[in-house]
Amino acid sequence: MRDWTDRFLSCVTDTPAGCWQWTGYLLPNGYARVSVNGERQYAHRAAYEAVNGPIPAGLVIDHLCRNRGCANPDHLEAVTQRINVLRGESHAAARARQTECVRGHRFDTANTYVARNGTRKCRRCRANARTRARRRQGVSCVAA
Repeated sequence: MRDWTDRFLSCVTDTPAGCWQWTGYLLPNGYARVSVNGERQYAHRAAYEAVNGPIPAGLVIDHLCRNRGCANPDHLEAVTQRINVLRGESHAAARARQTECVRGHRFDTANTYVARNGTRKCRRCRANARTRARRRQGVSCVAA
């Protein structure tokens, strides 16, 4: 019986970018699976563990090359889920990288608050919106 590493290596091919592209079946989410000692695992996790040892508790494997079908251990890094998400190209990652609001006000400690849903909000824009709402309603501030 062939060792799982022989089967594994027969299912990858080198790419110009240095990725070990999986040539077998890819799951709909773009990841590959391989059977290791009768247990199905993601191919990139199996490759990482074969070279680096067990994945530390609480960490996930990040594809530094951004290619989910890659199983090259040199392209993989164990990181927290938060770091993995923030390195990505998702909407959440893009929002987290923002340094200013849509109107150009800086997101700093003095000008930023966190809403109930966890998103950052601009204090200056909020104050301007309240002022506009008061004007529409005909409310004016009276000096004390």
